[in-house]
Amino acid sequence: MITKIISGGQTGADRAALDWAIAHGIPYGGWCPAGRMAEDGVIPAKYQLAEMPDGGGYRQRNKANVHDSDATLILTISPELSGGSKQTVSFAKHLRKPWLHVHPEMNWQDAITSWLASIQIEILNVAGPRSSKEPDIGVFVMKVFDAIAGNTIGSSGGRGLG
Repeated sequence: MITKIISGGQTGADRAALDWAIAHGIPYGGWCPAGRMAEDGVIPAKYQLAEMPDGGGYRQRNKANVHDSDATLILTISPELSGGSKQTVSFAKHLRKPWLHVHPEMNWQDAITSWLASIQIEILNVAGPRSSKEPDIGVFVMKVFDAIAGNTIGSSGGRGLG
């Protein structure tokens, strides 16, 4: 059972996953770039994320969140991965961590159900495009998490950093 959701705090997929976790009382966290930087400025304080040390940026944040999770779910609107999402897959492969990419043009419900049944996940890293690249990504992320909630995502109480 997924007991914690982590992401990097960027607009779009990252914040939608964090917002879903907050709204449902699911522990959350993750690493964000030094200075809490995102495309819209500073990541709001309501997102309790740990800043990368030593000036670490987006790349270091992506790698740390893959490393600190049991698996990574990448959600996009486009069927093709690009930018940080593509980089996240490279980190997952390098670190030998399970990952899954889903988008609305596929049977994502069955793909996620099969994937979740095949591996043990307590800490799920969520990645995907920022809002400026795919404005509708937040709606898709919420739809996916609403669909997989129930017996798949549970709360062990409280929120935590990192």
